[in-house]
Amino acid sequence: MSPVPNAPFETSARIALRDRAASLSAAHAGRTAEDVLKSAIRDEFPGRIGLVSSFGTESAVLLRMVAEIDPYVPVIFLDTDKHFPETVAYRDRLIDTLGLCNIQIVRPRPVRLAAEDPDGTLHARNPDLCCHVRKTLPMLSALRSLDCWITGRKRSQAATRAELALFETQDRWLKVNPLVEWSRDDIAAYMTRHDLPDHPLKAQGYLSIGCAPCTRAVAPGEDARAGRWAGQDKVECGIHIVDGKIVRRGG
Repeated sequence: MSPVPNAPFETSARIALRDRAASLSAAHAGRTAEDVLKSAIRDEFPGRIGLVSSFGTESAVLLRMVAEIDPYVPVIFLDTDKHFPETVAYRDRLIDTLGLCNIQIVRPRPVRLAAEDPDGTLHARNPDLCCHVRKTLPMLSALRSLDCWITGRKRSQAATRAELALFETQDRWLKVNPLVEWSRDDIAAYMTRHDLPDHPLKAQGYLSIGCAPCTRAVAPGEDARAGRWAGQDKVECGIHIVDGKIVRRGG
């Protein structure tokens, strides 16, 4: 049965899912990102796995890896209607360059937007709710038919991600983080080796890119994610949550 967001979930099922995540992490420890992806896509979750991609500054790495293994793996893009035009153009360029064949562009429900954000300024008043309406709810709907989703998160990105596992659980899903041990230098080397284009805004100092109203360029030497929700007590959009709460680990 396909997972259904917000449905009751038996404790025994949660335990079994966590046990499977731990087992998969142990079994794949020390393997390359490509090998982890091949195993997840072909062996562990055939036809039941997808990649959620922001098409940000580092997204091309996973997108290329997935395209090389199976270009028909679903790639889910959360179209919040608040993206930089450059992100949308970059998305389309990568789709064409990499030969991705199953792009799913998901959007917030108009009725929900009308109720929660009629004037389009919710991000300024309640950024957590804005992310929930424009990203989390559409993503949960897109994941209904899947058992596992691929993320590009890395331990090096933020304190909230310092203890990421290779495989983890979130609600009813397993998640795989193939690049969990990669550094920014690893990303740069891979992109150079495979001649992958940079996001157009990277040269302007945008190293971590989300929605336009909540993203700024960072200064040289500044943390890459410092430009996300700058000046606010917010460090994650909320799509990576456990039991309804953003995971905040490592200080």
